[in-house]
Amino acid sequence: MPFPMSISIGAIVILAAFMHALWNAMVKGAGDKTVMLGLIALGHVLIGTVLVTISTPPDISVMPYVIATTVIHWGYYYLLNVAYRLGDLSVVYPIARGLTPVLIAIGALIWVGEVLSFEAWAGLGLVSVGIMVLAAGILAKNAPMTAILAALGVALTIAAYSVVDGIGVRISGSIPGYIGWIFLAEGFVATFVFLKFWPRVKATSPGNIRLGIVGGLISGGAYGLVLYAKAHAALGIVSALRETSVIFAAIIGVLWFGEGPVRRRIFSAVIVLAGVVLIGLNPV
Repeated sequence: MPFPMSISIGAIVILAAFMHALWNAMVKGAGDKTVMLGLIALGHVLIGTVLVTISTPPDISVMPYVIATTVIHWGYYYLLNVAYRLGDLSVVYPIARGLTPVLIAIGALIWVGEVLSFEAWAGLGLVSVGIMVLAAGILAKNAPMTAILAALGVALTIAAYSVVDGIGVRISGSIPGYIGWIFLAEGFVATFVFLKFWPRVKATSPGNIRLGIVGGLISGGAYGLVLYAKAHAALGIVSALRETSVIFAAIIGVLWFGEGPVRRRIFSAVIVLAGVVLIGLNPV
């Protein structure tokens, strides 16, 4: 059943949203995106090692969730890599994140029985509409269909692992323990990338290696905050607030990559903000 969201939990999710947009921009800006994703997975492993060492182990019953989310994340990383190789940040990110809140809310309704109010659903819809408004003008510029399909695949994998982890963290009996194990499991991703693409890893500059690991720490911190929030608030609501990261990504796209148009981004931000306010006033 859903839980009301406090102001502190909402603030945590919005902080996580900014961190999420930041590490995605790091991937987009990287020369070798495959190596960068491997380094980000390594950053997750570092966080996971610390958490597993200092935390109470999660209940053994969550191991199927740990395995499931690990497999789903493999697909997520692959599709994200393809999407960012073929499309702009301002194309991929809005599409990938725009569909996610509604997909997660539907998944939570089916698997967890979270029934949201009409107003909360309306807020979810506004968030998604605002994000898709941001993407609409970009799609009109003949963005590669493969990039769009990859972004849609990213949205599906995000929704899948979000529901899996939302359930897993709630039944784990140890939030940091569960987070630690799913991050530690990403060692498989890092090992695969480093073994298969070792010449490309060796060719990566020390500065980019440090940037990748820092990106992993930022990414891991963002997702850890989101999982903490999911243990205390409805999955669909947390997801909707998290997708305010699209606004941060739009700002980064303008300032960092020189992407536009600015007016469409502002209009989209207003719609997303209206959705967030509606959710905040009617959380369940």
